Amino acid sequence: MVELSWQRTRRYLDSLKGAAIAVVGDVMLDRYYWGSVHRVSPEAPVPVVDVEHETAHLGGAANVAMNLAGLGVRPLLVGVIGHDSAGETVQALCRETGLSSSCLAVSAERPTTTKTRIIGNNQQIARIDHEVRNYIDERVRDQVMHTLAECDDLRGIVLEDYDKGLLSPLLITDVISMARQRQIPVFVDPKRRQFFNYEHCTVFKPNRKEVSDALGVPVRTMEDVEHVGRALLDRLQCQSVLITLGAEGMMLIERDAAPRTVPTRARKVADVSGAGDTTIATLAAMVCAGASIPEAAALANVAAGHVVAEPGIVAITSDQLVADVAGLAEGSAS
Repeated sequence: MVELSWQRTRRYLDSLKGAAIAVVGDVMLDRYYWGSVHRVSPEAPVPVVDVEHETAHLGGAANVAMNLAGLGVRPLLVGVIGHDSAGETVQALCRETGLSSSCLAVSAERPTTTKTRIIGNNQQIARIDHEVRNYIDERVRDQVMHTLAECDDLRGIVLEDYDKGLLSPLLITDVISMARQRQIPVFVDPKRRQFFNYEHCTVFKPNRKEVSDALGVPVRTMEDVEHVGRALLDRLQCQSVLITLGAEGMMLIERDAAPRTVPTRARKVADVSGAGDTTIATLAAMVCAGASIPEAAALANVAAGHVVAEPGIVAITSDQLVADVAGLAEGSAS
């Protein structure tokens, strides 16, 4: 069990202020139509939603960037949007939230990935996805690599894969190769299609289902988790594997060390949306600030426990993280 200190956590966060960490991944627009249901359509047996208001939010890799910004990091959001109204909305939301959209490639060949949720009587009734999942073309790939090469003070890279096409096998190889040459740590939140393409990354962070699906084996017990974690260490030749386990917390598997379990820190669960984004962002930030990977994983777990206790998708902040770590220390002392 890693002993956390709010004073040390504050020092890490102070050292992060203005530090550049790139988030390379699938940027999304999340739209919500909120309304009430009072009747069934005469055209088909489906509810009719009287829309009362609509909202739009940054999603996917952009949510990871917002979590980094909340921790004081200067995030470089590197992705692709379409030459469309949804892409314009993404850029406007970036301006509103203080994120730079200057590193986003604009493509006329693909739409902005958009997820539209229809909510009636506070329940999700339907979701409409507007996307293509084919891999990016050479022009976009070259733009991504140029953006990373131009940032000479880059402290870390997060590869945030939602399987929407930005992280092609060639781009993954190029980014990790460049990072290794510059001794920049790479943190991976994978999806199934490219699962085994992240060789030589620093930390590989799948969830239990992703591991089970990729390896084709059940992952039920903690012994199963350790077994598949060590298999991934060998196959990917990465430094660490951090497998998230939902209510059971996380397990960190490293070479020549016993596995470390990190129990969940959620006091209550209001909404698990975005917890994985908070986890990878906090993990990357803390390692880049000088924390060991076990300590960074424990801090990431605290941060995730905070955001799942809040309704909706929220980002962690430095003050919240320090306060939660301090609260844990007080609780263990009492």
